[in-house]
Amino acid sequence: MPVMRVPPNAGAAQPQKMIHSLFLINCSGDIFLEKHWKSVVSQSVCDYFFEAQEKAVDVENVPPVISTPHHYLISIYRDKLFFVSVIQTEVPPLFVIEFLHRVADTFQDYFGECSEAAIKDNVVIVYELLEEMLDNGFPLATESNILKELIKPPTILRSVVNSITDYEGSSNVGDTLPTGQLSNIPWRRAGVKYTNNEAYFDVVEEIDAIIDKSGSTVFAEIQGVIDACIKLSGMPDLSLSFMNPRLLDDVSFHPCIRFKRWESERVLSFIPPDGNFRLISYRVSSQNLVAIPVYVKHSISFKENSSCGRFDITIGPKQNMGKTIEGITVTVHMPKVVLNMNLTPTQGSYTFDPVTKVLTWDVGKITPQKLPSLKGLVNLQSGAPKPEENPSLNIQFKIQQLAISGLKVNRLDMYGEKYKPFKGVKYVTKAGKFQVRT
Repeated sequence: MPVMRVPPNAGAAQPQKMIHSLFLINCSGDIFLEKHWKSVVSQSVCDYFFEAQEKAVDVENVPPVISTPHHYLISIYRDKLFFVSVIQTEVPPLFVIEFLHRVADTFQDYFGECSEAAIKDNVVIVYELLEEMLDNGFPLATESNILKELIKPPTILRSVVNSITDYEGSSNVGDTLPTGQLSNIPWRRAGVKYTNNEAYFDVVEEIDAIIDKSGSTVFAEIQGVIDACIKLSGMPDLSLSFMNPRLLDDVSFHPCIRFKRWESERVLSFIPPDGNFRLISYRVSSQNLVAIPVYVKHSISFKENSSCGRFDITIGPKQNMGKTIEGITVTVHMPKVVLNMNLTPTQGSYTFDPVTKVLTWDVGKITPQKLPSLKGLVNLQSGAPKPEENPSLNIQFKIQQLAISGLKVNRLDMYGEKYKPFKGVKYVTKAGKFQVRT
């Protein structure tokens, strides 16, 4: 991730603010929180956002950048909430999008979840955080462990004090300047001490794929992240190396990583922040490197001038590298003419909502000895025309202790401190947008 700094400005006029206002909007279209830097921008500017939202097929397809006569609206969608920022001058959109994700990550870290309820319950802390994270419209302190020295995280007692008192002195703002802001390593506070020194890394990969009717792969890509939880004393200097780092495309780094070392040796060298943070995110886009873990045999048919159809799907493991595929769910948006479905699963359970026409089959895990199937009759509106196309199957799954790309951590070395830390790496593969056409 890029380090966010105020642009150099020597001898020039005072630069325009990057972000002028921020609106938080729920899925119902209610603006439940707004924050302005200097002057107030009317909520009516969000009407342009709502117009774009109405035109979008689903919430994830709302354009991230919307131009209005006097402003730009740059937004992200996280945890069923829209973070909509108002910009008055042209700025790199990814700069703003990255900052909005940092805000959502900070709320998640502080409150345990980034939800409307959590934000409303901690509204005092939310405004204090936004004030520190953005100084006069420019990002300032965006690292969680530095912010925690500035703004105390909520506790039950502090939440009660904030809600029932109105006297001066009940602020959550710390009374000392964070030590990280004074050092040349702004993401790490000084004087960190732990009884047990531990470093954990989670390699999490999501597969996005489209499989056609014949079972061939139309599109496949892996989106991966390495999340770290570092609890090490002092000022450790870490080096993380991989067995096969050349797999990775489009790598995005935490500011702590020394980029030149990665370029020359493909080794991640860094002094880590304290606590939880995202070390890197990456992509594996070469289709021949993306193993598809599951396959689906399907037979879905609707007869012309008939009030019934047949539905038959079977799911099995394809390339699971000897690991169990679990947490499998199949979701199907059936055509509007479908009234009801009478199906029999050999494993798991299914539900069909006759209003939304959504079929959900909770499969569980696959045992290769007996493949799970779901089959039966589909009841259609009598006299209605036959559906023009068959529905697609959307599949969710999880594979523990496997990075489907084949990425493996080789070793973690520590310099600068004399103790021996406990180290651990965990792998998990999940389905992202995984669709099978029928």
